[in-house]
Amino acid sequence: MTRDGYAGARLLFRERAYRRIAAGVAVGICAAGWALPAAAYRPFDGTDAAVADLGEMEIELQPLGAAHAGGVTRGLSDTIVNYGFAERWELVLQTTPQVPPEGFGPISVSNAALVKYVVQPGVLQDKPGPSIATEFGALFPEFGGSGVGASWSGILSQRWDWGTAHFNVTTNLTPDQHGELFLSTILEGPNKWKVRPVAEFYFDKVADGEQTYSALVGAIWQVNDKLSFDIAGRYALVDGRPVSEFRLGLTFGFPLGKPQSAQMPNANLLGRR
Repeated sequence: MTRDGYAGARLLFRERAYRRIAAGVAVGICAAGWALPAAAYRPFDGTDAAVADLGEMEIELQPLGAAHAGGVTRGLSDTIVNYGFAERWELVLQTTPQVPPEGFGPISVSNAALVKYVVQPGVLQDKPGPSIATEFGALFPEFGGSGVGASWSGILSQRWDWGTAHFNVTTNLTPDQHGELFLSTILEGPNKWKVRPVAEFYFDKVADGEQTYSALVGAIWQVNDKLSFDIAGRYALVDGRPVSEFRLGLTFGFPLGKPQSAQMPNANLLGRR
């Protein structure tokens, strides 16, 4: 075999090996998803007052989505990774790699690194009363942009026989240094239903910028309380201009092992009881 032929054979072997490794990783992740409950939350722009269990990784994926604004339609995918690093604490890393059409308004998953803490365990933690949580951290610009912002959210969740409601109040300093207010109400059908209808209504206002009214309807299919699939459509008015979006995704979780330090020494400062 010539030197060029040998190099080509090595390259082909390497490519095939990488493909096998990638396929193995994908199968392993899917198997882990079937093995453990997932508590992260799609397909909403807001969130719920729950966090990943201690030592568990939860992944929310939107492999298929479409955003339409100003006569332009673009694909839109996103990823959120949640890790329970201490009791009642969760690290949240999230990104949307694509840039939506101009005039689309706020996207559901910004580029961000956040921390969520359950201030008051409640119905989402199998305890009486509402669940209350807070989430805060850094916001990063779209790819190719500059600047760093900040975010803080207050979240309240309550469940009844007819369904569950989640209320979000979020204040942001955007990466381009503008104030932003986000108010969201999420409604779900009965938790015991395999496939439950869901809806979300939100208002978003950027200081000296866009104002958005949004309505989302969809469904969540919970598979044996271990894996969830979601589908939703959203219609919004951004400064009076129509915007539409389609979302299709899934959520799964798997254990990484409990951290050596599972307690946050300053938790009492945030109202721990």
